[in-house]
Amino acid sequence: MTSFAPIDDGHADLSAHDSFLAGAPHNTFARLRRNEPLAWREMKGGKGFWSLTRHADILEFNKNYDLLSSARGIRMEDQTYEEYLARRTFQETDPPEHSRTRVLVAKAFSKPVVAQFDQQIRHICDSILDDVLARGSFDAVKDVSRQLPMRMLGQILGTPDEDLDWLVEKGDQLIANTDPEFTSLVLDKADTDAYRLMPFRSPAGADLYEYAKKLMRDKQAKGDTSGVLHLILQPDAHGNVITEAEFRNFFCLLVAAGNDTTRYSLAASLFALCNRPQLMDQLRAGENNIWETAPDEFIRWASPTMHFRRTATRDFELHGKNVREGDKVIFWFVSANRDETVFEDPFELDLLRTPNRHVSFGQGGPHVCLGMWLARLEVRILLQELVKRVKSIEQTGAHEFLRSNFIGGIKRLPVRIQTN
Repeated sequence: MTSFAPIDDGHADLSAHDSFLAGAPHNTFARLRRNEPLAWREMKGGKGFWSLTRHADILEFNKNYDLLSSARGIRMEDQTYEEYLARRTFQETDPPEHSRTRVLVAKAFSKPVVAQFDQQIRHICDSILDDVLARGSFDAVKDVSRQLPMRMLGQILGTPDEDLDWLVEKGDQLIANTDPEFTSLVLDKADTDAYRLMPFRSPAGADLYEYAKKLMRDKQAKGDTSGVLHLILQPDAHGNVITEAEFRNFFCLLVAAGNDTTRYSLAASLFALCNRPQLMDQLRAGENNIWETAPDEFIRWASPTMHFRRTATRDFELHGKNVREGDKVIFWFVSANRDETVFEDPFELDLLRTPNRHVSFGQGGPHVCLGMWLARLEVRILLQELVKRVKSIEQTGAHEFLRSNFIGGIKRLPVRIQTN
């Protein structure tokens, strides 16, 4: 049985994407939580940064956008102000600007609205399972965990099914732009300066923007006002409308974040079921309200968005360290979700864990993930449909992780299944 314990030496370079090729370096995070909860790290080719690793600190400072701002970028790499303005989404703004944009689309992702997708998601899951069950052996990431969020993305954006593979490939080029499997312009290995004003510093941003413009022209010609893209184009309470660049970046964000984070949560869930068969039995029994608690535990354990960056707006002191105005502070959500002072036995899955105060969705602050209810629902329904039809699932080869210190996940997982 595969161990879920971390294997790094406790001194991984958190700025290096290669440090995450075997999964998140949890021994390093544990050492930092214990000995240096606010730690400075120099960064090759850029400014250094502070790592914030304890659950309590991340919850507290995630609320304090006046001190630690999102409005100078949310990824580790440096940006000029020109690049920030060209590439930002509402994620890279603080209230009240963030709130004005968020309110335009929040209703489309609310819990009651998302609950209406239940039967659509079950239908998609049945279709996915029909395909893989007929084969018996397959890549669980490519053939299952990639498929469900991709098809739901089409429902939310109102895009034709035949375009979905292309859209997800472009989304991978954006958010997985540090992994050579997904892009030929690897962020830390190629000269991407020509695309510095594009989302994620990638030419895929331009391709997606052209697609989004055509999609909206077609929808407007048909009088189609459905979907989240129509909502984001409406004037806010002050009569302001988003710019073309903001619309482009919002569309790219939906395509990338709306697919990848759920994909990797599902991949981690399937990996866990392969290596802890008792979890399958527990889910199948369905006791103790397990379907209310299990999705959050799988998502905590997956922690697909490993960090977001903030920037200090003024000098302050924390844990005996002096943070200066303009310093980058990295909130390591993946570390907070393994904080042993909050989660008992954090490397194992307790499907009845309650309360489960994980921070995978950026809880506690104004930037809490819009898609959290949809992600929970997709994880719950896929696993419900899986345990109805599958007796066991077995890993048949080595799994591989994404090369990224930003998005964490298993990108390849060969499995074999036995049906009931």
